[in-house]
Amino acid sequence: MNVLRFDSETKWTEAIASLWRDRLRVNPDLKMCLPSGTTPVDVYTEMSRSARAGLVSFTRSTIFALDEFGGLAADDPGRTSHTLRRQLIDALDLPPTSFHALDPDTADITAHCADYDAAIGTGFDLALLGIGLNGHLGMNEPGSPVDSATRRVELHDSTVQSSARYFAHQHLPRWGVTVGLRALLAAQEVWVLAKGTAKAHIVRETLSGEIGPQNPASLLRRHPNAWLFLDDEAAALSPPRVVDVHGPLR
Repeated sequence: MNVLRFDSETKWTEAIASLWRDRLRVNPDLKMCLPSGTTPVDVYTEMSRSARAGLVSFTRSTIFALDEFGGLAADDPGRTSHTLRRQLIDALDLPPTSFHALDPDTADITAHCADYDAAIGTGFDLALLGIGLNGHLGMNEPGSPVDSATRRVELHDSTVQSSARYFAHQHLPRWGVTVGLRALLAAQEVWVLAKGTAKAHIVRETLSGEIGPQNPASLLRRHPNAWLFLDDEAAALSPPRVVDVHGPLR
Protein backbone atom coordinates (compact mmCIF):
# COMPACT_ATOMS: atom_id res chain seq x y z
CA MET A 1 0.00 0.00 0.00
CA ASN A 2 1.34 3.40 -0.97
CA VAL A 3 0.89 6.23 1.52
CA LEU A 4 0.34 9.91 0.82
CA ARG A 5 0.43 12.34 3.71
CA PHE A 6 -0.70 15.98 3.59
CA ASP A 7 -0.13 18.69 6.17
CA SER A 8 -3.58 20.20 5.82
CA GLU A 9 -7.12 19.08 4.96
CA THR A 10 -7.16 21.61 2.12
CA LYS A 11 -4.12 20.05 0.45
CA TRP A 12 -5.54 16.58 1.10
CA THR A 13 -8.78 17.53 -0.65
CA GLU A 14 -7.10 19.32 -3.54
CA ALA A 15 -4.74 16.44 -4.26
CA ILE A 16 -7.48 13.79 -4.31
CA ALA A 17 -9.72 15.91 -6.53
CA SER A 18 -6.86 16.73 -8.90
CA LEU A 19 -5.91 13.08 -9.29
CA TRP A 20 -9.56 12.10 -9.76
CA ARG A 21 -9.94 14.68 -12.55
CA ASP A 22 -6.82 13.24 -14.17
CA ARG A 23 -8.25 9.72 -14.05
CA LEU A 24 -11.46 10.85 -15.78
CA ARG A 25 -9.57 12.76 -18.45
CA VAL A 26 -7.41 9.74 -19.25
CA ASN A 27 -10.35 7.33 -19.11
CA PRO A 28 -13.75 9.04 -19.59
CA ASP A 29 -15.40 5.60 -19.28
CA LEU A 30 -14.15 5.21 -15.71
CA LYS A 31 -16.17 2.70 -13.67
CA MET A 32 -16.14 3.76 -10.01
CA CYS A 33 -17.30 2.52 -6.63
CA LEU A 34 -18.00 5.40 -4.24
CA PRO A 35 -18.93 5.75 -0.57
CA SER A 36 -21.02 8.37 1.16
CA GLY A 37 -20.24 9.78 4.58
CA THR A 38 -18.35 12.61 6.20
CA THR A 39 -14.82 11.73 5.08
CA PRO A 40 -15.19 12.32 1.32
CA VAL A 41 -17.62 15.25 1.51
CA ASP A 42 -15.02 17.96 0.82
CA VAL A 43 -13.64 15.98 -2.10
CA TYR A 44 -17.15 15.59 -3.48
CA THR A 45 -17.76 19.32 -3.10
CA GLU A 46 -14.62 20.03 -5.12
CA MET A 47 -15.55 17.50 -7.81
CA SER A 48 -19.04 18.99 -8.01
CA ARG A 49 -17.49 22.42 -8.50
CA SER A 50 -15.17 21.01 -11.15
CA ALA A 51 -18.06 19.46 -13.05
CA ARG A 52 -20.09 22.69 -12.97
CA ALA A 53 -17.05 24.63 -14.19
CA GLY A 54 -16.52 22.23 -17.07
CA LEU A 55 -13.15 21.07 -15.76
CA VAL A 56 -14.21 17.43 -15.86
CA SER A 57 -17.07 15.36 -17.23
CA PHE A 58 -18.83 12.25 -15.93
CA THR A 59 -21.02 11.76 -19.01
CA ARG A 60 -19.35 8.51 -20.05
CA SER A 61 -18.52 7.18 -16.58
CA THR A 62 -20.40 4.79 -14.30
CA ILE A 63 -20.80 5.04 -10.53
CA PHE A 64 -21.79 2.28 -8.12
CA ALA A 65 -22.75 3.05 -4.54
CA LEU A 66 -20.54 1.11 -2.14
CA ASP A 67 -23.24 0.13 0.34
CA GLU A 68 -26.66 0.88 1.80
CA PHE A 69 -28.26 0.76 5.24
CA GLY A 70 -31.17 -1.60 5.76
CA GLY A 71 -34.25 -1.35 7.93
CA LEU A 72 -34.95 2.32 7.19
CA ALA A 73 -37.80 4.11 5.47
CA ALA A 74 -37.24 4.40 1.73
CA ASP A 75 -37.18 8.19 1.98
CA ASP A 76 -34.91 8.37 5.05
CA PRO A 77 -32.33 11.06 4.20
CA GLY A 78 -29.70 9.08 6.08
CA ARG A 79 -29.70 6.25 3.56
CA THR A 80 -26.35 6.17 1.83
CA SER A 81 -27.76 6.46 -1.69
CA HIS A 82 -29.64 9.65 -0.75
CA THR A 83 -26.54 11.04 0.94
CA LEU A 84 -24.36 10.26 -2.06
CA ARG A 85 -26.86 11.93 -4.36
CA ARG A 86 -26.85 15.09 -2.23
CA GLN A 87 -23.08 15.10 -1.83
CA LEU A 88 -22.14 14.44 -5.44
CA ILE A 89 -24.39 12.69 -7.95
CA ASP A 90 -27.01 15.42 -8.34
CA ALA A 91 -24.30 17.98 -9.18
CA LEU A 92 -22.74 15.93 -11.98
CA ASP A 93 -23.48 15.48 -15.66
CA LEU A 94 -23.73 11.74 -15.00
CA PRO A 95 -26.60 10.12 -16.95
CA PRO A 96 -29.27 8.83 -14.52
CA THR A 97 -28.87 5.27 -15.79
CA SER A 98 -25.14 5.37 -14.98
CA PHE A 99 -25.68 5.58 -11.22
CA HIS A 100 -26.27 2.22 -9.55
CA ALA A 101 -27.52 1.98 -5.97
CA LEU A 102 -28.28 -0.97 -3.72
CA ASP A 103 -31.89 -1.59 -2.68
CA PRO A 104 -32.25 -3.25 0.74
CA ASP A 105 -36.05 -3.24 0.38
CA THR A 106 -36.12 -5.60 -2.58
CA ALA A 107 -38.08 -8.81 -2.11
CA ASP A 108 -35.10 -11.00 -2.99
CA ILE A 109 -31.88 -9.46 -1.65
CA THR A 110 -29.77 -12.42 -2.75
CA ALA A 111 -30.88 -12.06 -6.36
CA HIS A 112 -30.53 -8.28 -6.20
CA CYS A 113 -26.95 -8.59 -4.96
CA ALA A 114 -26.12 -11.09 -7.70
CA ASP A 115 -27.52 -8.66 -10.27
CA TYR A 116 -25.41 -5.86 -8.76
CA ASP A 117 -22.26 -7.94 -9.12
CA ALA A 118 -23.25 -8.78 -12.68
CA ALA A 119 -23.64 -5.07 -13.43
CA ILE A 120 -20.16 -4.44 -11.99
CA GLY A 121 -19.00 -6.94 -14.57
CA THR A 122 -15.26 -6.98 -15.23
CA GLY A 123 -14.63 -4.82 -12.18
CA PHE A 124 -14.00 -1.27 -11.02
CA ASP A 125 -11.37 0.98 -12.51
CA LEU A 126 -11.36 2.96 -9.28
CA ALA A 127 -12.73 2.16 -5.83
CA LEU A 128 -12.80 5.13 -3.48
CA LEU A 129 -13.18 4.03 0.15
CA GLY A 130 -13.23 5.28 3.68
CA ILE A 131 -11.88 3.21 6.54
CA GLY A 132 -13.97 2.30 9.57
CA LEU A 133 -12.74 2.58 13.12
CA ASN A 134 -12.48 -1.21 13.15
CA GLY A 135 -10.99 -1.39 9.66
CA HIS A 136 -14.17 -2.12 7.78
CA LEU A 137 -14.34 -1.29 4.08
CA GLY A 138 -17.87 -0.40 3.08
CA MET A 139 -19.87 -2.65 5.36
CA ASN A 140 -17.36 -5.49 5.16
CA GLU A 141 -16.82 -5.83 8.89
CA PRO A 142 -13.88 -7.63 10.51
CA GLY A 143 -14.05 -11.33 9.70
CA SER A 144 -15.56 -10.82 6.25
CA PRO A 145 -14.32 -13.45 3.76
CA VAL A 146 -11.75 -12.16 1.32
CA ASP A 147 -13.80 -13.57 -1.57
CA SER A 148 -17.12 -12.18 -0.30
CA ALA A 149 -19.59 -10.96 -2.92
CA THR A 150 -22.19 -8.21 -2.67
CA ARG A 151 -24.51 -9.33 0.13
CA ARG A 152 -26.59 -8.50 3.18
CA VAL A 153 -24.47 -8.06 6.34
CA GLU A 154 -24.99 -7.49 10.04
CA LEU A 155 -23.28 -4.37 11.38
CA HIS A 156 -20.94 -4.38 14.35
CA ASP A 157 -21.99 -2.28 17.33
CA SER A 158 -19.23 0.25 16.69
CA THR A 159 -20.47 0.75 13.14
CA VAL A 160 -24.04 1.15 14.35
CA GLN A 161 -23.00 3.81 16.84
CA SER A 162 -20.83 5.60 14.27
CA SER A 163 -23.82 5.77 11.93
CA ALA A 164 -25.78 7.92 14.40
CA ARG A 165 -24.36 11.13 12.88
CA TYR A 166 -26.23 10.42 9.65
CA PHE A 167 -29.68 10.30 11.24
CA ALA A 168 -32.07 12.68 12.92
CA HIS A 169 -33.64 9.81 14.86
CA GLN A 170 -32.55 7.01 17.20
CA HIS A 171 -33.70 4.13 14.99
CA LEU A 172 -30.19 3.19 13.93
CA PRO A 173 -29.71 0.51 11.28
CA ARG A 174 -28.38 -2.85 12.45
CA TRP A 175 -27.76 -4.33 9.00
CA GLY A 176 -26.98 -3.29 5.47
CA VAL A 177 -26.04 -4.37 1.97
CA THR A 178 -22.49 -3.92 0.70
CA VAL A 179 -20.23 -4.55 -2.25
CA GLY A 180 -18.02 -7.43 -1.17
CA LEU A 181 -14.29 -7.57 -0.63
CA ARG A 182 -13.87 -9.63 -3.79
CA ALA A 183 -14.85 -6.73 -6.04
CA LEU A 184 -13.04 -4.11 -3.95
CA LEU A 185 -9.77 -6.02 -3.86
CA ALA A 186 -10.03 -6.71 -7.59
CA ALA A 187 -10.38 -3.03 -8.52
CA GLN A 188 -7.66 -1.72 -10.81
CA GLU A 189 -6.97 1.09 -8.36
CA VAL A 190 -8.10 1.62 -4.75
CA TRP A 191 -7.96 4.90 -2.86
CA VAL A 192 -8.56 4.85 0.90
CA LEU A 193 -9.32 8.23 2.47
CA ALA A 194 -8.66 8.94 6.14
CA LYS A 195 -8.48 12.17 8.08
CA GLY A 196 -8.77 13.27 11.70
CA THR A 197 -7.41 11.96 14.98
CA ALA A 198 -10.18 9.37 15.36
CA LYS A 199 -8.68 7.39 12.47
CA ALA A 200 -5.08 7.44 13.73
CA HIS A 201 -5.28 4.13 15.60
CA ILE A 202 -6.81 2.09 12.78
CA VAL A 203 -4.41 3.67 10.28
CA ARG A 204 -1.49 2.46 12.41
CA GLU A 205 -2.99 -1.03 12.64
CA THR A 206 -3.66 -1.09 8.92
CA LEU A 207 -0.10 -0.13 8.02
CA SER A 208 1.83 -2.13 10.60
CA GLY A 209 -0.47 -4.76 12.08
CA GLU A 210 -1.19 -8.29 10.92
CA ILE A 211 -2.67 -8.61 7.43
CA GLY A 212 -5.94 -10.51 7.44
CA PRO A 213 -9.74 -10.40 7.56
CA GLN A 214 -9.69 -9.24 11.18
CA ASN A 215 -8.84 -5.82 9.71
CA PRO A 216 -10.25 -5.72 6.17
CA ALA A 217 -8.32 -2.54 5.33
CA SER A 218 -5.03 -4.36 5.99
CA LEU A 219 -5.73 -6.62 3.00
CA LEU A 220 -5.02 -3.66 0.73
CA ARG A 221 -1.34 -3.87 1.68
CA ARG A 222 -1.20 -6.74 -0.82
CA HIS A 223 -2.99 -4.78 -3.56
CA PRO A 224 -0.67 -3.72 -6.41
CA ASN A 225 -2.22 -0.27 -6.76
CA ALA A 226 -3.73 0.81 -3.43
CA TRP A 227 -3.19 4.31 -2.03
CA LEU A 228 -3.87 5.65 1.44
CA PHE A 229 -4.52 9.40 1.61
CA LEU A 230 -3.87 10.81 5.09
CA ASP A 231 -3.87 14.17 6.76
CA ASP A 232 -1.39 14.79 9.59
CA GLU A 233 -3.89 13.85 12.29
CA ALA A 234 -4.77 10.48 10.79
CA ALA A 235 -1.06 9.74 10.32
CA ALA A 236 -0.02 10.88 13.80
CA LEU A 237 0.54 7.44 15.35
CA SER A 238 2.41 5.97 12.39
CA PRO A 239 4.05 8.70 10.31
CA PRO A 240 4.29 7.25 6.79
CA ARG A 241 6.77 8.08 4.12
CA VAL A 242 5.82 10.92 1.82
CA VAL A 243 5.14 10.17 -1.85
CA ASP A 244 5.25 12.83 -4.53
CA VAL A 245 1.62 13.07 -5.66
CA HIS A 246 2.72 14.37 -9.05
CA GLY A 247 5.00 11.42 -9.64
CA PRO A 248 4.28 7.73 -8.97
CA LEU A 249 0.51 8.07 -8.60
CA ARG A 250 0.11 9.29 -12.17
